[in-house]
Amino acid sequence: MDTRFLGTAELTETPSVAVVIDVMRAFTVAAWAFGQGAEKIVLAESLDEALALKAAHPDWAALKDGPAAPGFDMVNSPGLLRSIDLDGRTVVQKTTAGTVGALAVKDASLVLCAGFVVAEATARLLRTRECDSVTFVVTGEDGQADEDLACAQYIARRATETGADAAEYLHRAARSRAAAELTQGVRQGVHPDDVALCLEVDRFPFAMIAASEDSLMVLRPCAVPAPSDTPAT
Repeated sequence: MDTRFLGTAELTETPSVAVVIDVMRAFTVAAWAFGQGAEKIVLAESLDEALALKAAHPDWAALKDGPAAPGFDMVNSPGLLRSIDLDGRTVVQKTTAGTVGALAVKDASLVLCAGFVVAEATARLLRTRECDSVTFVVTGEDGQADEDLACAQYIARRATETGADAAEYLHRAARSRAAAELTQGVRQGVHPDDVALCLEVDRFPFAMIAASEDSLMVLRPCAVPAPSDTPAT
């Protein structure tokens, strides 16, 4: 599998297959939203669009980075979101880096959004689809976020080596600038468990596919069955 690792600003052409990484915290939060029952996540271009979508669909739940704000139901924290029942609901998500990266590759034939919590399912989907060329979009810190690059490299390796060990990649992520800022309270809208939850490998059994639906970029979970241990007969 031919792989490239690029920051969002480095995308000069639309890739065929894109895996957009935001470990801390957009796509960890997205996975938790699905874990809490959400049906789909609409990736908003701006805070104003998120609020407009919420106004047009009062039953939808809107989510943003940073502190709580009028019109938004949730903040971008897996620790805070894990106690919220989202059964059957649509979530509108706008974050600083993750949603921006996904929207930047919206015209790709396959767009996956990922973090460590869905690493194996994402890698398995890449294997199942027999993807020859994959662009990993490193969204944090203008493409320099080591937690995102570590996760991207881990998924890329796991896509070809099913027994790849996560330890060294998790170690890098745990020592990243984002992890330090979350731990030290530099960022707002944070739960003390956020870093640990972002580093929980394979917490969820699904991959997350983003695709255009009615002019919106919509993220949905995608079950990826594990290969059967029983030979076909």
